[in-house]
Amino acid sequence: MSFYGFARSIVYGILKPFYRIEAIGRENIPKEGGVLLCANHIHNFDPPVVGIMAPRPISFMAKEELFNVPVLGKILPHVNAFPVKRGMSDREALRTGLKVLKEGKVLGLFPEGTRSKTGELGKGLAGAGFFALRTDADVVPCAIIGPYKAFSRLKVVYGKPIDMKTLRENKASAEETTEAIMQEIRKLIERYKKN
Repeated sequence: MSFYGFARSIVYGILKPFYRIEAIGRENIPKEGGVLLCANHIHNFDPPVVGIMAPRPISFMAKEELFNVPVLGKILPHVNAFPVKRGMSDREALRTGLKVLKEGKVLGLFPEGTRSKTGELGKGLAGAGFFALRTDADVVPCAIIGPYKAFSRLKVVYGKPIDMKTLRENKASAEETTEAIMQEIRKLIERYKKN
């Protein structure tokens, strides 16, 4: 078993029962080929929660500071995370993200760039649109519907891949494309929050 698989099984065994996590729409993640998975961001545990419930390994961009944290910084590269400098255009992180998608792997992103303090969906940054337009990866929206409270039930909803054809043909901007992705995440939140 790979380190990723080992770490995933341990984290799954802890978080899934503790937050009573329910995954919906796992079948919407294509079994092969590049996938850009875009989720809302409400808690520090979002990356492991999205990762353990997905049917394929995910490479997440993580803020650079986390790689300086003792122990965690050593583990992150082994669970497919790579650093991104926040608040500036990080060419190295963009190159790494494109490489992940072009190699037919899954890239996980939180387009808001930071955790929502209110739990409400914020504005997405252009990065998600950049990756969606620069590759032919499938773009899958994901909604994390809380709260993160012990034994209270947390939902992770993977939506159907977004039809990117029109946006790509019309040469939409990265900002417009990100907004289209955020709309799909918003629809998932509204649809599954009630259930």
